Order: sequence, then C-alpha cells, then structure tokens
Amino acid sequence: PLLYPLTTEIPHADPAYRAALDAFHDAAAAAIAAHLDAGWDVAVASEGDALFYGSYMHLHVRLAHRFPTEVVPGVTAMSGAWALAGLPIAQGDDVLTVLHGTLDEDTLAARLAGTEAAVIMKVGRNLPRIRAALTRAGRLHQALYAERVGTPAQCVLRLAERDTCPAPYFSIVLVPGWTR
Repeated sequence: PLLYPLTTEIPHADPAYRAALDAFHDAAAAAIAAHLDAGWDVAVASEGDALFYGSYMHLHVRLAHRFPTEVVPGVTAMSGAWALAGLPIAQGDDVLTVLHGTLDEDTLAARLAGTEAAVIMKVGRNLPRIRAALTRAGRLHQALYAERVGTPAQCVLRLAERDTCPAPYFSIVLVPGWTR
C-alpha cells in the first residue's frame, strides 16, 4: 500500500506542500515501476475522478510515458455533490468556475462575483474565509455546502445554515449559476 501523506489544505505553491509530496510521489512511482518492470499489473484506486484534482495524477505523470496505462473515469466530488443536492449547477451559456478554498479572500470574492456558477473545493479549515468571500460577492444566499459525499455520512445544506467550524476534508461548496 501507498501511505499518502495528508497535507490538509496547504496551498499548492507553498514550499512545505512540495517538500511533503515530491519525495512521496517519486518513491511511490519507483515502487510501482518496480512491480510493473517485474511483469505485475498494478491498480491504483482513487476517490472521485483520478485526473481531476486527484492524488493519482502525480503518479500518472511519472509513469504513463513508460508503461501502458488505463484510467477509468470516476465521479467527481462536485458532480456527486450537485446530484446529492438535486441541483442543476449551470445551464445555457453559464460559465462554471472551479476554485480552491485555499485562495485568499479577495481573490475568491472577485472570482465568485465574476462567474455564473462556482464550485469551491478544499473547504476544510478555509470555511470562514469562503463564507466571507461569498458574502462579499453577494452569493452566500445561493451557496450549498456538502460533506462526505458518497459515504453513509453524506449531507447537504445551505451554507448560510452551517456553523463556521472547520469543515471535514471531504467537503465542497456549490454556487449554482442558473438561480442568479
């Protein structure tokens, strides 16, 4: 098994993120390559879609040019969340913007104000900043919060009704465009 180091909501550009993950990805890719070189088949299971903000993509870019690879598409967290909510997220010429909750409040607010529909990933401890950005953009009333989608503990509710405590790792915010 690959014991993935969790770097809960550390921004991708942060040197601590790179330091924590690059060595792991290199070592994991080398271990997988050794099995493939020995003639074994290897499968990597991912939650969500492996190539949409998925951890697997870091292995894929290290190995796919050397070995035959098949990626089975998965259900993204965002599509699972809007299905759970029964929420049409975008229609017609709506632009759907996917944002990281790790962005600063000013950037989040500007991007939320400038798009029809939005999905905010990496919510976790960033929830208070996300809520503030949605309020500044005039979009809090539209926002839905979903957590643990696809598990028995899944739930969805209006973000305005959720407390400001940090959210679990597997949480997401949806802002539909069609209701704007």
